[in-house]
Amino acid sequence: MNFRFLAIALTISWLAIFVFLPHLLLVNTSLLTPHLEHLAVWPATLDNFQKVFTPLYLSVFLHSLELSAIATIICLLIAYPFAWIVSAHTSSVRAWLLFLLVLPFWTNSLIRTYAIKILLGKNGVVNTIMTGLGLWQEPMQLLYTEFAVIFGLVYLLLPFMVLPIYSSFDKLDPTLLEAGRDLGAHTLQRFARIILPLTMPGIIAGFLIVFLPAMGMFYIADLLGGAKNLLLGNIIKNLFLVARDWPLGSAFSVIMMSIMALMLLVYARVNHYVQRRGGLDDQNL
Repeated sequence: MNFRFLAIALTISWLAIFVFLPHLLLVNTSLLTPHLEHLAVWPATLDNFQKVFTPLYLSVFLHSLELSAIATIICLLIAYPFAWIVSAHTSSVRAWLLFLLVLPFWTNSLIRTYAIKILLGKNGVVNTIMTGLGLWQEPMQLLYTEFAVIFGLVYLLLPFMVLPIYSSFDKLDPTLLEAGRDLGAHTLQRFARIILPLTMPGIIAGFLIVFLPAMGMFYIADLLGGAKNLLLGNIIKNLFLVARDWPLGSAFSVIMMSIMALMLLVYARVNHYVQRRGGLDDQNL
């Protein structure tokens, strides 16, 4: 009993000091007034949140959401069939495929980003191959474009989409597919009514894990995107370190946390619905 109490107390203390308190300070800072010398001072104001929706910041914010959403959708389109194929193999083959998937994580993401610059540069691997094959007349500008930012985000975040979807496929009961086949459901019906609903928690979890980090990976936009293709992380970094407007940077961070909380709520609702639907199906069987 004493050990259990100590473990719970340490966990709560850790969360309070390193999670709850920093978030509380961030929310508090977002409501303060910017100051050049003291960074943030009283009185409290809501002007920082109003500035977020001014045309200047709103356009950059929406562009960041667009880039992150496109990268996330591409990750989903690649990860879903890949996870499905992996789950259909034997355990030994699955282990090797998942090992190859996570192998790039052994190298720092910043180094891999510089490798992308070598691939996409004007004298890089892609342009050299394409011009050598005669597909391009001259090297194309691939770096410092939206394409480069999206390519970098997809490359770095794809495993985070694959793993939760693969987990959903791994938990999928094959007898449900057999039952659907016996009842006359064709392949598309089995996918729409059995596979897709039961793997939806993995899809939403992957979307959550990929979309939010994609908005905050400022070094991807710095190294691959140039000044015109900023992510939300670039805005926050510049507000804190360059403009030294901590209240406005905190306001953007609070909005980002709110988006995360909303997505967590959606994930919890969908997961609860799938579990409840599964229980009802078991009762009907």
